[in-house]
Amino acid sequence: MSQEGYDKLVAELRELEQELPRVKDAIAEARDKGDLSENFEYHAAKREQGRLLSRIRFKQRVLEFARVIDTSRLSSDSIGLLSRVQMTNLANNAKMTYTIASPHEANLREGKISIKSPIGQALLNKKVGDVVDVHVPAGTMKLRIDSIEL
Repeated sequence: MSQEGYDKLVAELRELEQELPRVKDAIAEARDKGDLSENFEYHAAKREQGRLLSRIRFKQRVLEFARVIDTSRLSSDSIGLLSRVQMTNLANNAKMTYTIASPHEANLREGKISIKSPIGQALLNKKVGDVVDVHVPAGTMKLRIDSIEL
């Protein structure tokens, strides 16, 4: 994963951990109101705590196994993780630019597609000028790779 993605994940984890005391306070406050069997606020706070703890554990696990990639050791000869790829859809001559990212950093709005996505898988290890057939749910796309950057 990129250093930017790693830092973003660490920041998200810290935010979630800072939210935990607020949820614990809400549980304590709801518990003080009496009968727990019919206390909606208590059950809602417990659900929120469970959701929050689940997200914290997930992000901790991702960070535990994450490896930050040194971009200075990458080559722009072929497509790999963190490559910025400009390509043309040969069916309609539409130009597209995507960055191949780890699944945890993928965000289509930012132009980052997962290396595990159909397009990411098809582009892996390809070079400039290659034409790639990509099998997507809507059918098959033919993409020509125009440039590769880091």
